[in-house]
Amino acid sequence: MSRFFSTLMAVFFVLGCSDSRKADTIKDTHFSEELSELKEYFQIPGLSVLVGQGDEIIYEDYRGMADIGQQLPMDSSTTLPMASLTKTFSAIMLLQLVDEGKLSLNEPLRNYSGNLTIGDSIKVKHALSHTSQGIPGQHFYYNNSRFMLLGDVMEKASGEDFETNMYGRIINPLQLKNTYLLQDSLQLVKEKRKVAQPYFLGGEPQGGYMTKESNPGFIDYGYSTAAGISSTVRDLFKLSRALDKNTLISEASKNSMFRPFHSGLPYGLGAFTQEFMGEKLVWGYGQYDCYSSLFLKVPKRDLTFIIAANNNLMSDPARLIAGDVTYSLFALSFLKNFVLDLEEAHLFEDRTTLKSLKNRMAEKRRREFIRKKLMAQSLAATFMSRYDEQESELSKQILNQLFIHFPDYRDYGDLVLLRNLYMLKFMDHMRDKDEFTDFDNQIEEAGELLLEADKNNPYANFYMANFFQIQGALDKSREYYKNIVEAKNFSPWWYTREAEQWIEEHAPKD
Repeated sequence: MSRFFSTLMAVFFVLGCSDSRKADTIKDTHFSEELSELKEYFQIPGLSVLVGQGDEIIYEDYRGMADIGQQLPMDSSTTLPMASLTKTFSAIMLLQLVDEGKLSLNEPLRNYSGNLTIGDSIKVKHALSHTSQGIPGQHFYYNNSRFMLLGDVMEKASGEDFETNMYGRIINPLQLKNTYLLQDSLQLVKEKRKVAQPYFLGGEPQGGYMTKESNPGFIDYGYSTAAGISSTVRDLFKLSRALDKNTLISEASKNSMFRPFHSGLPYGLGAFTQEFMGEKLVWGYGQYDCYSSLFLKVPKRDLTFIIAANNNLMSDPARLIAGDVTYSLFALSFLKNFVLDLEEAHLFEDRTTLKSLKNRMAEKRRREFIRKKLMAQSLAATFMSRYDEQESELSKQILNQLFIHFPDYRDYGDLVLLRNLYMLKFMDHMRDKDEFTDFDNQIEEAGELLLEADKNNPYANFYMANFFQIQGALDKSREYYKNIVEAKNFSPWWYTREAEQWIEEHAPKD
């Protein structure tokens, strides 16, 4: 075939491309550009990214360095510790045991764990759904320690330990060649595993907290039902397809995994689940000190988005532990480009674009997306302000525009917004700046609403206690700290220790 004829055929092919393929190319371009912005903004050394639809991988990319010192790039076989995405694997195995008639989720957890501090009212399903604290089954409180007890449940119900179950039930049947439970560094050498090196912000080998530089990190070793799996985005896509096709668990078990434990909660049986702009989202995330990951499914569209990084800034700034994936700018980029047909919408706002917000909100769908995007970017900017003080001012400007254009914050305010507002005030206080009071009304009203619905919420109590401490209202601080300490059926965690220490240090003097 002549070169002229080949060129002519290529031109005809391009001219004959369907509109849908051109649209897909535009989506890919916008998404790729935004990933570059996000990677730079959060100073992430390396990223692995995959978008699948049905059995097809429609977007795949490996960016940056798996090892900065050795100048080794990320690639499809570079494994990353996925932290709490292990919970999804564990949930699948427990639901397999339910399908096999070897386990009932309604049995008391203590029947399997031997933990006598847990009452009979706490069932296996409560640990699996993160509803075991407070009144069992009523509220969602993410809890690793009780989720880890599910390892005892699995071992007793199956007669085999967690590792044997993991390899025998998921890894080997699905031929996940780059997925493994990471025990220690010797295992990496013995099994010749290629693993992305861990980093804090930026990956530079000098500097420290509250600076633009950072330190190299460390790999988190050891595993349990709550964390410890290492994998690749390709292997996780295989897992996703197996769930879609019911080859691992039954349709009924998958449905129980993918729907809220009960109305109003953000978690099912081993996976987060929520509605956003008419779309059901099922997701999970991972966060270690130096790694982060996100696994997001849009069942109605048969779409899967998987991304992993070798620092934790893909997860940590978005406060995903609270149960709303739309606080993640990475998730919003995927959704706007592949799901919502809003690829032309801004992902990042700056001081200039904020002035044109009103002109961009005529359409109801776009308006809803803009509100969520403002909340997510402000949250990210507040987080990044610990490294760059200018980000704090940007966050304040975004929030000002949020409350101007969306004044009904009592309706959409949530725990993450409360934390964001409190952290802005806290950061200024730590820098000995003049007291920042612009959002004090929003803090108080949001805190009151959240605690009216759930008096024992440890995070809301903690934020309010610190808010009033900054104002010098120590009696009010004590009230909120006491709520944390006196709450029944809560496993001690960092907020418990902080509250106990504060009460002790600020005990009234005779």
